[in-house]
Amino acid sequence: MATDGVHLLEHIKTPAMVVSRGQVRFANSAATALLGAHIIGQDVRIAIRDPKAVAAILSEEGGTARISGLAVGGSLWEVDCRVLGDGSRLVSLYDLSERVSVAKSHADFVANASHELRTPLANVIGYVETLMNPKAGGDEALRERFLGTIRHEAQRMQALISDLMSLSRIEAVKHEAPADLVDLVPLAREVVGEFRDGSHVTLHTNCDSAPLSGDRGQLAQVLRNLIDNALKYGGPDGPVEVSIEAAQTGWVLVCVRDHGEGIAPEHLPRITERFYRADASRSRAAGGTGLGLSIVKHIVERHRGRFDIESRLGNGTSASLMLPLRDGPAD
Repeated sequence: MATDGVHLLEHIKTPAMVVSRGQVRFANSAATALLGAHIIGQDVRIAIRDPKAVAAILSEEGGTARISGLAVGGSLWEVDCRVLGDGSRLVSLYDLSERVSVAKSHADFVANASHELRTPLANVIGYVETLMNPKAGGDEALRERFLGTIRHEAQRMQALISDLMSLSRIEAVKHEAPADLVDLVPLAREVVGEFRDGSHVTLHTNCDSAPLSGDRGQLAQVLRNLIDNALKYGGPDGPVEVSIEAAQTGWVLVCVRDHGEGIAPEHLPRITERFYRADASRSRAAGGTGLGLSIVKHIVERHRGRFDIESRLGNGTSASLMLPLRDGPAD
């Protein structure tokens, strides 16, 4: 391969090597970072210890092969070999791990969403078919009970579809930092006021104003989701405390605390995953969709903030988020 061609390979981010007579004659910095600088001058069968990749590299026409674990366990790479005019071979390595991971995440998401919708839909169909039976449909008490169940299951599906659409909208703009000026203190007072009837939600702040760059609707959704969760799992008539603390470090801390049963330690690392429930039967009975905390996490990340959940069994749960403050008065 010509010297200018080798020089050009050094400036591309794709790991690339030139192999001649079975030996690695050149490897760009991306390739040595991936496989180690020792591969230069090494037999390609030792540099890449995968039979499929070696077969593609050493074949007369070159070729491609997919190999796993080249960089770290679970990674997936495509090895592409092109035979050059002087008989040497240009070997390029393409990382497919993220693409495969995204595809798997999408497939899992569709499967989970389908499963979550299937159960209430089957219940609705079953109860409707029962009510269509003249004998069952003529029983006033039975009809009222079944219609109540149908309504409950329909509301479950409505809530799930609403959360799915909300999550989709959030992900569509997750790379766009919100720029509107929002004051978190009056917003929190407004949201807490929505829960005053029949509940014990209190708000404490150490400031009169906490301006930040944000999306008002999404921040309100975060507060509603966290308060709603705290009311559902904080025990009957249990108090829910919302606090806002502005720090001199340029951050504001928002915390929503309940005094319920708490969450077992093994569930905490996965509690913000889509459809993950620490107590599936209790969550469904309470009307949870399994998406609320995932929505909170995505919104907080879009606002360049941090989200954390602390909990001890028998001692309640605290959901907290830190958001960067913005200089200047809020509108």
